[in-house]
Amino acid sequence: MQVERGAGVNASEAAKIIAATLGDARGWQTRDKVRFRAVSPAAVAEGKVDMTIVLASPELTDKLCAPLETQGQVSCFNLRKVVLNVRRWTEGVPGYGTNLAAYRQYMVNHEVGHGLYHGHVACPGAGQPAPIMLQQTKGLDGCAPNPWPTVG
Repeated sequence: MQVERGAGVNASEAAKIIAATLGDARGWQTRDKVRFRAVSPAAVAEGKVDMTIVLASPELTDKLCAPLETQGQVSCFNLRKVVLNVRRWTEGVPGYGTNLAAYRQYMVNHEVGHGLYHGHVACPGAGQPAPIMLQQTKGLDGCAPNPWPTVG
């Protein structure tokens, strides 16, 4: 996990949140039978990783996500990188209200889901938990917010 210098995020705190999210029983390890583990900077430099998680400013997010258009607003998965936009990490989105912790879990799980070859899906019905691969950052389409792959 990497945090852009000057992004205004405590790297140690972010790493704990991300590790807890990826290790949670409601997550991808249960749904897709995968495992996540931290690796050394040397392993990253040698390309011995399946994906890297980066917390980045809106400007760096736009660069790392290109040619995808994030417009300084959203996160992405691109070239084996889960790029989490610091703007969303610190501000959340209206659909999650004041529950920033749950929105951060959603961010991590949604973008990692792309790294596990999951595409976007629609809301299955009003009031139902949003599927993790629904673009909840852009709206809930009648679904209830949900940060977990095994729910909904």
